[in-house]
Formats: sequence, structure tokens, C-alpha cells
Amino acid sequence: MLLNHVAAGFCWVDPPQPDRNHKTRLASSPFRRRLVAPTSAAFHGVRMEKKDRKRRSICTADELHRVVVSNSDWKLALWRYLPSPEAPLRNHPLLLLSGVATNAIGYDLSPESSFARYMSAQGFDTWILEVRGAGLSTIGDSLEEDDECLKNLSEIDSAIRDEIGKSSASPARVMGFKDLGSPEVITKFEEMRLTRRLMDIFTRISENLAGFLNPDLLEGGKNSAIVGQIKDFNRRLRAIIEGQQLFPAQILELQDRFSTTLEEFQKQLQLIVKYDWDFDHYLEEDVPAAMEYIRAQCQPKDGKLLAIGHSMGGILLYAKLSRCYSEGKDSGLASVVTLASSLDYTPSRSSLKLLLPLAKPAQALNIPAIPVGPLLATVYPLASYPPYVLSWLNSQISAQDMMDQKLFEKLVLNNFCTIPAKLLLQLSSAFQEGGLRDRSGTFLYKDHLCKINVPVLAIAGDQDLICPPEAVYETVKLIPEELVTYKVFGELGGPHYAHYDLVGGRLAADELYPCITEFLIQHDML
Repeated sequence: MLLNHVAAGFCWVDPPQPDRNHKTRLASSPFRRRLVAPTSAAFHGVRMEKKDRKRRSICTADELHRVVVSNSDWKLALWRYLPSPEAPLRNHPLLLLSGVATNAIGYDLSPESSFARYMSAQGFDTWILEVRGAGLSTIGDSLEEDDECLKNLSEIDSAIRDEIGKSSASPARVMGFKDLGSPEVITKFEEMRLTRRLMDIFTRISENLAGFLNPDLLEGGKNSAIVGQIKDFNRRLRAIIEGQQLFPAQILELQDRFSTTLEEFQKQLQLIVKYDWDFDHYLEEDVPAAMEYIRAQCQPKDGKLLAIGHSMGGILLYAKLSRCYSEGKDSGLASVVTLASSLDYTPSRSSLKLLLPLAKPAQALNIPAIPVGPLLATVYPLASYPPYVLSWLNSQISAQDMMDQKLFEKLVLNNFCTIPAKLLLQLSSAFQEGGLRDRSGTFLYKDHLCKINVPVLAIAGDQDLICPPEAVYETVKLIPEELVTYKVFGELGGPHYAHYDLVGGRLAADELYPCITEFLIQHDML
């Protein structure tokens, strides 16, 4: 059960593929297809994975790109949604930034409720950035292992779906196994492959677990009693598994699934000890790397991008504008839309204050990260089913009747990741006098918004408990009046908009998306 919760917090496996012919609600004029420029030499080592329609995958975009962050081991994931050939040609690509501890899924919940696909249908070459630690972004040399793991998951689940849908094709035949309903066994080669895979995973988990419990063990403690006990456990387990006769096919299928789950857990365990970054890492390294890569791919004539940020994504855009104009630099942004974002939460009663007591104790105890995704997955049944002990959590995400229950469940179980303690500690400065600061505590991001020259559309939800309208306005009032547009969505008698309704609520495509599109088109001029 614990492993399932950890996996759920990391990513969503095998979503339904979007309908490329899904019609948008806005009429569009003829479109001249944008030619995608060849990748520049600077990105020679960056991988781009085109979607295989026969393969189910976590990524529901048209393309999955990965970009290396300079001076780090991170490879960031960029989900790309190609512009519709029926929409007008746009001058600038569009970058979408997600909130804290979330991945790209929130922008593409389903074909009928997809912020990203709506924007691509309007002609925008749309990119979602997954910052370090989120979604499909990877660290070190784990990319090939991740892809192999996802492929195995995909093949198994596709086979099971085929069996359900067509009685003539069994998972065993699709996977190359013999009939799973018979007592027959599969080949010795397949058994050896799975056994070897299982043991390799256990070995990696044990080594990382030892390092997590005591970092010194991996350096000079090879004779440690703890390491010895773990290695002894591995030896005993290997002897038990290798001593078995050929497994029935049903057992090997379970072993394959168990191995895949353990792989995901091992990756999470390996990663959690490396959760050593803060907000400024996103601002100074991840976002610039993504923007440079998108510029190289799309080559806008003026070198600028359009950008939309939800929650922390909008905070990143505000901070980038502030930092650039404090240093006299061009931000590279043609216009910005923020959804439920602020640099200063002090005048509001934001529920994020509930997380503040976790920041300093986590720092004092040297806890590297807080697993928000697994925690939400664990408590979700208590919030959504009788006796509804934690039902108050639902309103933090979506207002009543504003999100389909299945999409709401998908969002909760698959959109959230893990928060590094350093990130939480820096973000907590947004609740202090002066608002959000850099890691040194000397640079206040809100102090320089009065100097910007980029148009901004700031949107708030009337029942947003995380970033209430008064918090949004606290930042809006600092921007030159001729450059900023401020809108609050929601009516006195309903419907209402909570934090995630601004992205995936059932009325967003009718009421909110067109407002954003109109603003972007207005400022898409060269």
C-alpha cells in the first residue's frame, strides 16, 4: 500500500490519449503551419521523444523534450502541444509553469478538460515545464532506466486493456507469455531476466536506504553492522528466489509488476536524499534553461515567449520580471498571465500558513523533503468518502461542483509531488513583512515590480483559500497601472472558483480560457 501511495505521488501511469480532433469553443481563422526550426548546436545532447500512438505513456503531449540544466545533473521534462493547423499563426511560443510540488498533469487532465490543448487549439505552440523533482524530470543517468520502466509498465497495462476489450487477444500473447490462465510456465530465459531484475532493484534500494539512514555509511562504513545486515538480507533473498523452480506465468507477471513498483520506490528513495534546492534554483537555472531551449526550437523573431504560471508558476514569473528589471536585463517575455499567484500573502488568510510550522522543524531536523504527493494520496479516502473526516481538504483544491469527481481524483492522486524543505523555507518568506525574498534574504522580489514593462494579466478565484483575491491584489497593485489587468472569477451566488478551478474547473473553458486567450493574442505582436 505504501508503495502504491509513493508511486501515485510521483506520476500518473497510462492516461487516456487526448483527442487531437477535439474542437475548441472559440472560432479560429485559417492557419499557416509553423515550421519548427532545427535544434541549435547548443542542445545537441538533448533528447526529444515523439509520441508513439501505439504506446500508452504518462506523457499525453504531442512530444516530450528533455533539456539539461547547466552545472547540474538534472534533465527537465518539457511537454509540447503542437499548434492546431486550423488556428491562426502565432508569433510567440507559450510556456506554462505549474505550482509548487505539482507536475504537468494539472494542465492536461483530460481531452475535455485540458488547458494545454485549449491553448494549442488557438494556435499557440504550447510547452509545459516540469522543474527539477517534478513529474518526468530526471537526475543523473536515470533517464534510460526511467524510460525502460515506463515502457514495461505501458506494455503490461496495454496488454490487460486489450484482454478486457478483446477476448481474442490475451495479455500473455501480447507480452509473449503463454496463456496466463493455464498452469504452464514461461521460458527459463524470461524467469532469469525477471529474477535478475528483481535482485538488482533490491540491491539498489538497500544501498540507498543505508545512505538515507546514515550518509556516512556509504563512504567509510562498509563494515558497519547495518550494512552487513542489509547485505545479508539480500543474499538470503537471492538464495530463496534462485532456488525456486520455474515460476507459473501468473506468478511471474506479479513478479514483473512488483519489480516495476520497487523500481519506482527505489528511484524515489534515491532522489529524496538529493532534494537540495530552493525557489532560486527554479528561477535562476530551470526556467532560463527551458526558455532558451524553447527559443531554439521555435525561433520567435523577437526572441520572446508568452508565459502563464499557476500558483508558484506565477510567482516564478513575477520574480523573473523583478530580478531582470532590477539588473537592467530583458526578461525575454512578451506578456505574462498569473493564476492565483502573489509575492506577498501577509494581508490574506491563506491556508498555506498551515504548512509554515513544517518549514523550520524540517530544517532543524535536517529533513530533506516533505512528501506532499504520497500524503495527499494517503488521506484522500478520508476526504472523499464517508465519514468524510478530512472533507475540508477538498475545498482547498476545488469549489463545490466545479470539477468532475474522476478528474478531481486524478488531480489529487497524480498531480502532486514532494516539496524540498529548502524550497518550503524560502517560500515561507512570502508570509513575512516585505514578501518573498531570495535565499540570502536581502532581495525582496516585490520591490522591483514597479519597473517592469511587460503586460500582466493577474487572475484570482473568489473562493481560493490558498491564494485569496486579496493576496493576488497585494502584488497587482505594485505593477504600473497601464500594464496590469486584474480579474476575479466567481459570482456571489455561484459558481465559485477555488485554487485549481482556474486551470481545470468545469466552467474554465467557457469563462476563463477565452479571457486568457484574448489577452495573449492582444500582446502577441512583434
